[in-house]
Amino acid sequence: MAISIKTPEEIEKMRVAGRLAAEVLEMIEQHVKPGVTTGELDRICHDYITHEQHAVSACLGYHGFPKSVCISINEVVCHGIPSDERQLKDGDIINIDVTVIKDEYHGDTSKMFIVGKPTIQGERLCRVTQESLYLSLRLIKPGIRLRELGRAIQQYVEANDFSVVREYCGHGIGKGFHEEPQVLHYDADDGGVVLQAGMTFTVEPMVNAGDYRIRTMKDGWTVKTKDRSLSAQYEHTIVVTDNGCEILTLRKDDTLPAVLVNEG
Repeated sequence: MAISIKTPEEIEKMRVAGRLAAEVLEMIEQHVKPGVTTGELDRICHDYITHEQHAVSACLGYHGFPKSVCISINEVVCHGIPSDERQLKDGDIINIDVTVIKDEYHGDTSKMFIVGKPTIQGERLCRVTQESLYLSLRLIKPGIRLRELGRAIQQYVEANDFSVVREYCGHGIGKGFHEEPQVLHYDADDGGVVLQAGMTFTVEPMVNAGDYRIRTMKDGWTVKTKDRSLSAQYEHTIVVTDNGCEILTLRKDDTLPAVLVNEG
């Protein structure tokens, strides 16, 4: 498994791309409200990335994906295709997944938005999913096994009576959209990967309110929970530092510091 260790110059480029991706999510929040279509949200994101940031959406055209961001609503786990047919309504939970390319390097991040008045289950699912991401990021430092992240996420999620999707995972990132290693969000064989300073990857747990099993729709992209329960996801791109990690896609609404120091 060839995992690239990024140079300081590469990490600086990834900081720029990560910051841009985070800014897209900050920008779009005011537009997420009942009545708007996911197609309109996609157009706003595309215009912002293209004309304001002078960057490129990595999703648009990726293996044929037709839109600039993925927008996944309620029981959609991931890869939801924005559409002018679907208007948001009160209580919807939606994930917007943004990947920006700037100067050849990628910044990849996603977060949940709750439309209008939240449901009790929807709000709790989003909170637990974000907390599972945060607790895994606090563990990161050189010398730990990669699987420790997945173990911590799975234990926390299942202790809250939710489940972790198995078929999708985080990934290395840099000049490539998807690089090694694969970052599983449950306790499983990691191929012996030990974290080193300079590794860059995403952590992006997908958490279901019901069973962890999923199904892919006929469009070849949209993934839904098999039991039609709600699903949530949060994602950050990070770089492993000498004593922790730096979150390259940190948003203003995050409650974590950009640099996490792990001295334990």
